[in-house]
Amino acid sequence: MDTKDIILELRTKNGLSQEELAEKVFVTRQAVSRWENGDTVPNTETLKLLSKLFDVSINTLLGSPRKLICQCCGMPLDDASVSKEPDGTFNEEYCKWCYNDGKFVYTSLDELTDFLVGHMSNEQFPPEKMRAYLNEMLPNLEHWKRTDV
Repeated sequence: MDTKDIILELRTKNGLSQEELAEKVFVTRQAVSRWENGDTVPNTETLKLLSKLFDVSINTLLGSPRKLICQCCGMPLDDASVSKEPDGTFNEEYCKWCYNDGKFVYTSLDELTDFLVGHMSNEQFPPEKMRAYLNEMLPNLEHWKRTDV
């Protein structure tokens, strides 16, 4: 879905006129009309306001052009699992289980690996195979590249 269709759908689903939406994000009604006609796309600051207003990620507003994964645990992200900052804005780098209220839940790669092995192991992926996979995959994620592991 294109940005124009997403904005129109979110606006109508929330019972807002173009004028009401414009007031909430500090633009003109004509700007909203141009977005919904596909003539323009909201600027970065307005996308942040729309994200907060409609409780969806900027990635969703832009038609999900990027496939997001948590940069701590590798889980695919959608609007229901994306973490939020203390001010309520989405943090599209992490899931809400790894990063919560401005803080990381797991303090070490070993702690995360132990948790994931305990919850993800099964007959096809016994604990030792799961641990080997995670030890290979997790250090490649941005969070662990920036952190002493």
